[in-house]
Amino acid sequence: MNVKKIIGNIGEEKVVWKYRIKGYKILARNFSCRYGELDIVAQKGETIVVVEVKTRKNNKFAQAKEFVDYRKQEKIKNTTNIFIQKNKFTDYNIRFDVAEVYTENNTINIIENAF
Repeated sequence: MNVKKIIGNIGEEKVVWKYRIKGYKILARNFSCRYGELDIVAQKGETIVVVEVKTRKNNKFAQAKEFVDYRKQEKIKNTTNIFIQKNKFTDYNIRFDVAEVYTENNTINIIENAF
């Protein structure tokens, strides 16, 4: 496994922990289909939350959320549609969050309803 993948997995673990503390149930991690991949899918009540995790050393170059551009958002939405249909979550509210993880200062920013 390469270093970037290891760092990304560490970031995802931290974000999963954060959502569990807030009372979310983790439904899936790294769900993939022909459209793309969903990092984390969580549920709380009638809401399904799709979380895109971006792990970076720091934000000196750019904020991590800036790497979730329109094209990436469309891929996430298309992949989410497949996940929803496959798991029969059609009557749930869907929310898209972006989680920024900065390893240099061990910071996690969760941006709810990011797109």
